[in-house]
Amino acid sequence: MFRKTTLKNGLRVITIPQKEGQAVTVLVLVATGSKYEKKELNGISHFLEHMFFKGTKKRPNTTAIAETLDKIGGIYNAFTGEEYTGYFAKVDANHLDLALDWVSDIFLNSRLNSSEIKREKGVILEEINMYYDNPISYVQILWRELLYGDQPAGWNIAGTRETVLGISQDKLKNYLRNQYVAPNALVCLAGKIGLSSAIKKVKKSFSEIKTGKALGKPKVIEKQIRPDCLLKERKTDQTHLCLGVRSYNLFHPLRYAQEILGIILGGMMSSRLFIKVRERLGLAYYISTEVSSDLDSGFLVTSAGVDNKNIEKAISTILQEYKDISQKKVPATELKKAKDYIKGKTTLQLESSDALASFYGIQELLERRILTPEQIYDRINKVTADDVLKVSRDIFKPQKLNLALIGPFKDKSKFLWTMRKF
Repeated sequence: MFRKTTLKNGLRVITIPQKEGQAVTVLVLVATGSKYEKKELNGISHFLEHMFFKGTKKRPNTTAIAETLDKIGGIYNAFTGEEYTGYFAKVDANHLDLALDWVSDIFLNSRLNSSEIKREKGVILEEINMYYDNPISYVQILWRELLYGDQPAGWNIAGTRETVLGISQDKLKNYLRNQYVAPNALVCLAGKIGLSSAIKKVKKSFSEIKTGKALGKPKVIEKQIRPDCLLKERKTDQTHLCLGVRSYNLFHPLRYAQEILGIILGGMMSSRLFIKVRERLGLAYYISTEVSSDLDSGFLVTSAGVDNKNIEKAISTILQEYKDISQKKVPATELKKAKDYIKGKTTLQLESSDALASFYGIQELLERRILTPEQIYDRINKVTADDVLKVSRDIFKPQKLNLALIGPFKDKSKFLWTMRKF
């Protein structure tokens, strides 16, 4: 069971007790990320996340921030996405007060020192370089660029060299002031906690959080009338690709059918694409299919790395699996396997307090509602083979196909020709 409490200042508190656990996680989420940024400030959400580890008045530098939880063997980190940013600490339940103090301190009291900002620009630029040097990571960035183009949904979360270098102390403080307000944030406590005492502790720790109305984000614009391809020429031994389609957002009635479709295609080691592309044809070491659903956009994409000479065969094979599943209903046994896979994996993941905090917190932050695992399982169980077929027929159309790839090729016309035959 969980409890949602809204404090007078608008801050939401989600508490999820775990009687059998010995750990506790404190997670703070803010409904802001790269989709909320202006072009000249691309990367500022991610930059601010980095700066929260650089010092507060109470813990004046990075060492003091890190040592606080290192001394008790705590796990701590932060993350930035398109729709939200999060900060968390996971500790032995006996150290809940310390974890709350630490998270609230960096969240509310980070100093954003100008010398640290200057130094951190170099760190972030190296992070960007790291992703660009790794084609497995870079092709994922290209995928979103291909789908959404020059709008926030298509920009790199970390920003560009130019935008990162242009971020100043004033810009960070202004962004913090606009977005990091009580109604736009929530605190999750999961693990070995007492409900009433936990809420009182959060109320005390976050009493200084600012109130106000956060700035919204522009709606994602999606325009596509024919297959599209984004090719980055690079001398590699493998071609790395993302091949998929535009699909449904978080609120679509066939959302769970879409998730099951992704699992059947490439979400597990016995999925259709894993067996066909890797085990039978030997074309790839890694291949997987992911379904992503955001507030107002979504996609299904298959990622793989293949020998350069096998790229056309790999693309054709993936497209054939897309076509097959859109022409014939999934057998009952395969449908049941996918459902049981999702439910089983979710159950295993939710044994840890940090996963519980994310599971409940992100639902509340994005959807303004929370479904328990059992309620989600009920929706999954109701998905029929007809539902999966309906999704497949709707999304697997030539005009929705997109291909991003990195490899030693100069001309993308042959790849577009393959997709047009779909």
